[in-house]
Amino acid sequence: MKTLSIDIETHCELPLAGHGVYKYAAHPSFEILLFAYSADRGPVKVVDLAQGEKIPENVINALSDERVEKHAFNAAFERVCLSAHLKNDTGFLPARGWYCTMVEASEILGAHLSLDACAKALGLPVEKMAEGKRLIRLFSQPCKPTKKNGGRTRNHPKDMPDDWEMFKDYCKRDVEVEQAIHERLAKSPVPVFEWENYWIDQKINDRGVLIDMSLVEQAIAIDEENHAEKRAALQNLTGLDNPNSPSQLLAWLQGAGLQIDSLDKKTVATALKDATGDIHQALHLRTQLAKSSVKKYEAMRKCAGEDMRARGLFQFVGAGATGRWAGRLIQMQNLPRQQLGGLHVARELVKNGEGDLLELVWGSTSRVLSELIRTAFVSETGRLLVADYSAIEARVLAWLAGEDWVLRLFENGGDIYCETGSRMFSQPVMKGNPLRQKAKVAVLACGYGGGDGALKAMGASDMGLSEREIHDLVVAWRVANPRIVQFWYDIDKAAKATIMSGRTMIVGKIEIGVTNGILYIQLPSGRRLAYPAPSIGVNRFGGESITHMGLDFARRWTRVETYGGKLVENITQAVARDLLADAIMRLEKAGYAVVGHVHDEVIVEASKGNDLDEMNQIMSKPPSWARGLPLASEGFESAYYKKG
Repeated sequence: MKTLSIDIETHCELPLAGHGVYKYAAHPSFEILLFAYSADRGPVKVVDLAQGEKIPENVINALSDERVEKHAFNAAFERVCLSAHLKNDTGFLPARGWYCTMVEASEILGAHLSLDACAKALGLPVEKMAEGKRLIRLFSQPCKPTKKNGGRTRNHPKDMPDDWEMFKDYCKRDVEVEQAIHERLAKSPVPVFEWENYWIDQKINDRGVLIDMSLVEQAIAIDEENHAEKRAALQNLTGLDNPNSPSQLLAWLQGAGLQIDSLDKKTVATALKDATGDIHQALHLRTQLAKSSVKKYEAMRKCAGEDMRARGLFQFVGAGATGRWAGRLIQMQNLPRQQLGGLHVARELVKNGEGDLLELVWGSTSRVLSELIRTAFVSETGRLLVADYSAIEARVLAWLAGEDWVLRLFENGGDIYCETGSRMFSQPVMKGNPLRQKAKVAVLACGYGGGDGALKAMGASDMGLSEREIHDLVVAWRVANPRIVQFWYDIDKAAKATIMSGRTMIVGKIEIGVTNGILYIQLPSGRRLAYPAPSIGVNRFGGESITHMGLDFARRWTRVETYGGKLVENITQAVARDLLADAIMRLEKAGYAVVGHVHDEVIVEASKGNDLDEMNQIMSKPPSWARGLPLASEGFESAYYKKG
């Protein structure tokens, strides 16, 4: 046997959503109901485990044999569930040898899609059965006891034999759809090194990260008490039956003389600046109640296993066009900012249940709890090593565009914001100079073709800059970075030329071509970005525009628009992602147990022999495909995760 295509159907009293597959599969009520497979692309067979059938011995052996290719859509689910079913002694079936068709589709279609959506996007003749959701509700989830069903809390095959046969067909169909997707995508195979990255990603997800559950439980308890006090105070102040009701509170505020028509965050913040008396107090209490400071604590409690480790937090190539990771469950990629002074003292107060002191010392219990979320990630060894790439996108963009002065600056350890400011304003700009902050906003906003609107979105207006000053900043940044500006236009021109002629174009370190109806941008690593069904259209300004099939803001598969600056942003962030993936692989090979990564930062559960300086050296060494790219990594060691 060389290949296996697999799909399973399961039952568990614990909902999969929010808890994740690792906790789901570890629950006492978990069981695999159906196991559908195709060996060596042969006919699909369904093993009815719920009615006593057994998975063939040679298939069981193949599941842990790295030489046998196992294919499944969202393969992590099958692998983790089968590990639990087989009670694997080592914990989980080895990831090597498993190939995820969802990952394959994400890499080649440039979007993270479900099985059904993927089949439709590819226009396959075979589709997922529409009855699936109903059948899953019937057999995979507990049911409500009623007189009609005899008071049972779950449905067995004998209770609904016709539906059960349909469920078996549904499981079989999913294998057939997965096979059809794989066969269609095999024309443009995922590079071998990307599967190596995927297997390491699975290893990290299997390992998980330790959660300080005492901090989590106390934070939730303190938040509940704090919100109860704030609700009572707002009710006493306003006399409202339900002060949490936006309509009731808005009517009260308007009656008190405050002319606002919304309680959204920005409107309340603006009104607070000039409000006085009861109105100010009501708005302040509303702000405190609106803070969702414990949702991530609740997510931690929900998904952490018996060993207090949270697993399955990272989705490989889950972030669309760039191939970056996406967060799952706790969403480590989207943690609140951390600016709190006295972090360790606040953490100890929370762990000791002394929530009454938080507001007294820091002015806001909700803010303290929110900023302590990172510190709930801890290490069994008592040591976390955290290292972060310095200004990675600015370095990568300059390297791709050949903006030599930026590269020399980074090679010499200079400050990109000071030097950019010096070039923009034709005068020396040092740290502490207000011009440095203006230059920083320009660097962050203008690198991908952003104009006045991009600077405003980055807070330029809040800095007190006028419309003219904002426009002048954009012009000054572009004058200071001519090769980056030219890079936008060159990429845009090359992509359009490729779409119209079908010829492969080279722009510096980037190759652009069309294969099998997909516009590909090949990165220096050898990985490709994909833009399906490319075409030349007209944008909203009446100009020539690149369009392709992709996900819009509502996650609908439809025709979307792109342009040179946006493509450069995708390329730059994708190269930064490839650098991170390469560093993670080298860290793992050097014996560093990675438990998390957030954007361009890596978190290691340190063991004896692990050293922060060595970790930074590993991360700062560019891979062979990135010669001439000056990388720098900085970090710290701590008993818990935090911002350095």
